[in-house]
Amino acid sequence: MAAQCVTKVELTVSCDNLLDRDIGSKSDPLCVLLMNSSDTQWFEVARTEKVQNCLHPKFAKKFVIDYYFEIVQKLKFGIYDIDNKTIDLSDDDFLGELECTLGQVVSSKKLTRPLVLKNKSPAGKGTITISAEEINDNRVVNFEVQARKLDNKVECYDYDNDGSHDLIGNFETTMTHLIEASQCSPVEFECINSKKKQKKKGYKNSGVVVVKLCQVVKEYSFLDYIMGGCQINFTVAVDFTGSNGDPRSPQSLHYISPQGVNEYLSAIWSVGNVIQDYDSDKMFPAFGFGAQIPPTWQVSHEFPLNFNPSNPFCAGIEGVVEAYRVCLPQVKLYGPTNFSPIINHVACFAQQALQQTSASQYFVLLIITDGVITDMDDTRNAIVKASRLPMSIIIIGVGGADFTAMEFLDGDDGRLRSQTGEAAMRDIVQFVPFRQFQNAPSQALAQSVLAELPQQVSSFFSLFKLKPPQEPNPS
Repeated sequence: MAAQCVTKVELTVSCDNLLDRDIGSKSDPLCVLLMNSSDTQWFEVARTEKVQNCLHPKFAKKFVIDYYFEIVQKLKFGIYDIDNKTIDLSDDDFLGELECTLGQVVSSKKLTRPLVLKNKSPAGKGTITISAEEINDNRVVNFEVQARKLDNKVECYDYDNDGSHDLIGNFETTMTHLIEASQCSPVEFECINSKKKQKKKGYKNSGVVVVKLCQVVKEYSFLDYIMGGCQINFTVAVDFTGSNGDPRSPQSLHYISPQGVNEYLSAIWSVGNVIQDYDSDKMFPAFGFGAQIPPTWQVSHEFPLNFNPSNPFCAGIEGVVEAYRVCLPQVKLYGPTNFSPIINHVACFAQQALQQTSASQYFVLLIITDGVITDMDDTRNAIVKASRLPMSIIIIGVGGADFTAMEFLDGDDGRLRSQTGEAAMRDIVQFVPFRQFQNAPSQALAQSVLAELPQQVSSFFSLFKLKPPQEPNPS
């Protein structure tokens, strides 16, 4: 599994039209940031400075926090009028607060909302604006050395398969000197081995390194693409095959418990709650496959949960959940379990997005299934084709079936190939069985299946040399 995508994000806070709680002068506001990443308790991250006599503060102190794509990081910005020197805020006047997620902030770059007074509705007086910048100055030279990590010393080795590489020598240089190199005027460096120089009389060098071209290329991170306007388009596909069991029976995987949950719903909520922050309109197409559907009762492997083929979109994750609940008693679970139709459906939209000249859209398909794929060859072909598109596939296996075939599609043990032997350009499938997370914290499932997505997004756009729709502001 890929390492978590962790980046430092810098948040700048400003307010307008704050309440004036002081007599004879204006409020002296301060902003405190609280955070909650696990649906437990809020904890304080940091505070800004106090701004004297101001109802429109632009706080100089910035909040720097770790950003994790695969976690819903809840933020609460509290504004207080400070009238004493105590640390405790309970004796200061509360002016308002804003709750949001870090995902909402970075996907909008600048979030402006009304401040809300505690226990009062509608929103209280004043607005708060949070601006985000990624702390990142990565630059990559053409042989993939990060410029900020390039030391003055360059070491050259004679490569050995067993890892016992032999030092040839080294030389010192600077990035400024390297980028002066050109085909007409290469830059040369003598490679010196200090041990050989000490032992051998008349030692000159161990060779000459000639740099004919050095280019500095901007490397965009996942956050660069998101903050530059890239939208993550999320599609859900639910398995309605007969092997799930009669939804009216408590033994069925589609049975909705008295608490209103089942494994399908839990998977939708877990992944959808993270992804939804990166889609501006929050409208998500949701499909089912493997069921007989009204009115003809023909088996369909790509039917909208809302039964509206011209508009399969649901409003928010809540809309997807509601469409699933309404759809469930109206279809007859059947079979077989075919993935390729829904993969090809989403791939058509990803293909259209590829015609654009910037990294404006990326597609994520979540497939929730209970069993073994029936159309394995067609599914392999579809995935190999989709690996060349701005698209990733998440498969969550529910129930106790043997999911060996799903792990094969994941490609972690080797590059997936189509029926004809064509290799996937990228590993775009992430599979996990739900049963591994039944007793885990609620956010663990999303963390597992979404951990690889940021790298999949940035590597695809980098491969096709696509820039963000808007150039991110330098930090």
